[in-house]
Amino acid sequence: MGFFLFFFLSLLSLASSASRVDQKTFIVRVQNEAKPSVFTTHKHWYESSLSSVLSPSTPIQLLHVYDSVFHGFSAKLSPTEALKLQTLPHFIAVIPEQVRHLQTTRSPLFLGLKTTDSAGLLKESDFGSDLVIGVIDTGIWPERQSFNDRNLGPINSKWKGQCVTTNDFGSNSCNKKLIGARYFCSGYEASNGKMNETSEFRSPRDSDGHGTHTASIAAGRYVFPASTLGYAKGVAAGMAPKARLAAYKVCWNAGCYDSDILAAFDSAVADGVDVISLSVGGAVVPYYLDAIAIGAYGAAEKGIFVSASAGNGGPGGLTVTNVAPWVATVGAGTIDRDFPADVKLGNGKVVTGAGVYNGRGLSPGRMYPLVYAGSGGGGGYSSSLCLEGSLDPDFVKGKIVLCDRGINSRAAKGEVVKKAGGVGMILANGVFDGEGLVVDCHVLPATAVGASNADEIRQYIDSASKSKSSATATILFKGTRLGVRPAPVVASFSARGPNPETPEILKPDVIAPGLNILAAWPDKVGPAGIPSDNRRTEFNILSGTSMACPHVSGLAALLKAAHPDWSPAAIKSALMTTAYTVDNRGETMVDESNGNTSTVLDFGSGHVHPTKAMNPGLVYDVTPMNYVDFLCNSNYTINNIQVITRRNADCSGAKRAGHVGNLNYPSFSAVFQQYGKHTMSTHFIRQVTNVGDPNSVYKVTVRPPSGTLVTVEPKQLVFRRGGQKLNFLVRVEATAVKLAPGSTNMKSGSIVWSDGKHNVTSPIVVTMQQPL
Repeated sequence: MGFFLFFFLSLLSLASSASRVDQKTFIVRVQNEAKPSVFTTHKHWYESSLSSVLSPSTPIQLLHVYDSVFHGFSAKLSPTEALKLQTLPHFIAVIPEQVRHLQTTRSPLFLGLKTTDSAGLLKESDFGSDLVIGVIDTGIWPERQSFNDRNLGPINSKWKGQCVTTNDFGSNSCNKKLIGARYFCSGYEASNGKMNETSEFRSPRDSDGHGTHTASIAAGRYVFPASTLGYAKGVAAGMAPKARLAAYKVCWNAGCYDSDILAAFDSAVADGVDVISLSVGGAVVPYYLDAIAIGAYGAAEKGIFVSASAGNGGPGGLTVTNVAPWVATVGAGTIDRDFPADVKLGNGKVVTGAGVYNGRGLSPGRMYPLVYAGSGGGGGYSSSLCLEGSLDPDFVKGKIVLCDRGINSRAAKGEVVKKAGGVGMILANGVFDGEGLVVDCHVLPATAVGASNADEIRQYIDSASKSKSSATATILFKGTRLGVRPAPVVASFSARGPNPETPEILKPDVIAPGLNILAAWPDKVGPAGIPSDNRRTEFNILSGTSMACPHVSGLAALLKAAHPDWSPAAIKSALMTTAYTVDNRGETMVDESNGNTSTVLDFGSGHVHPTKAMNPGLVYDVTPMNYVDFLCNSNYTINNIQVITRRNADCSGAKRAGHVGNLNYPSFSAVFQQYGKHTMSTHFIRQVTNVGDPNSVYKVTVRPPSGTLVTVEPKQLVFRRGGQKLNFLVRVEATAVKLAPGSTNMKSGSIVWSDGKHNVTSPIVVTMQQPL
């Protein structure tokens, strides 16, 4: 059996000796038919290969050696050395390493997970007991009550992982809840030099907060009372409260490096995790150049469910990331809770906003001078954004300051205002941010307002200035509000489709709660996440698809515990085909950025519905060979495919699969290039597996996208036993529409299979493109 060699180099210049300052990074994949017997280990063979291209005086610097999701290593080389390495036999791919970036008391109840139910997903899965969720993130703060192991049984003997101990992460940091903890920093240090251990922990300990937060969303224990600065009071709980956790720290101050992420995937698979949760993303590249896609494929092939955040690049289109079809790509929605903090203006108008603050506040009933940061002094653009050092204290002292979003963090803007003497801040969305309101635990009284309300406040300031009067305002904090309607709403920041790499695979797959989510938070990190914040809190409120992803990770663990025989694709299918698209008013979910009706490009199959996902009736399953056919039909070369699948690919069967959209996926996406044609058509072949009642008849209901004809054959599926698989064919015919060159038109509908008890729903999207 052959083995495969990957070698990674960063696109950035690396800190190194003067003689090798030209070092950069590539990923090189090598195939060798048989490992020479003279070498006792892979590492020995890798070092021998490297020595053949390095000068005798150059030390060999392996970063990681991989054995699970693929075989290989990462190392530092100069571009010249990399080119020499490529000339050796069996070297078949060179891949640039990416630097990736990080992308609850109410959400379990909002999702219908009630601990008091005598039946249901929590009960059926024993709250996820014995399932292991691996969280690839910024580490973990193990002392938090969310990670206590009270009343948990012994750890399953299949677990092979370890708890890496350091000076600040002792042997008692792990327990029967947090059963594994590792850290990977070789790739980070290869690009940035030795870590500054005064600002981050060289251990699994979390110095950022992101990893602690995501881990507790996925599998935090029940903690009462829980709140952040008195807001969001209640019982904190993760999705799978009894599931075990393993933390894999790969993200550092300068980002998350592919070589370290792959090392985490490699270890997680070898350790024996059941689910991998990854709230990290980067640029979309072909799957054979995407380290996350490669690592996730290796995990999925071994039966491990991988969920990843869709990214925070919304509301614009083509922003979704982590789009490989073997990954569950999760966007973000709101829950029915918010934190109103309105702005009362001197003209009597009240403008809605949202904020969290419990420190020394504004005096009740008092109106404060109000200014727009961008109109004070010579700072111009930097002043409008409240960047460090941009505000004139004489202009802002004693005033509430309106700051525009952008460049620096939202909390950092408040710190800038406070240092300059401001008493409060209004954080203004730009046009691109729309009306979505994200709360932060600011260091001074502050609220966020949508783009239209920000315009109204600016107009008020301008009109007051023209009339030679003073603009005034105050902020009215109203605490926590429950039962908000409409909910869920697609979060403004949530990344949107279409899928930039494979438009025939609809992404994101689903959305889950991701706006203003309360979860565990480390000590030594203030809730504002900035160094000057000395406040300490056990929980914090954060927003992002980073928060939505671990909701799905935890739900996947519950489903795996309830259905141990389900594959990762079956679990994802259950979540997708039972998702819903209507809010708590009974109307199609709206887009937070503009208040308009949202679309499948925003929410994919819809918002997850855990209770229904436990019993979906039918699932769309996918085998590794199906993925190979998909990759063949993506027009990848055999070498490209081998980078992902680690084996020789046979594309002879791919033609029988038809085209790239014929992967057995729970959604349908047809893309037509018009080229002057009047009518166009395509077909999809799908196979569903009966996981419901042994004897059942499913009938199809088609809601075609407008302007298309969609037919399904056969119109009913008759199952005689559980586990039985049946095929059906979907034909789509579309009529050309008038489009400007380079533009597109997207319409959506649905295909629903129903036996009277289950509704197995798939979105169908038809996209018409007019080439340039």
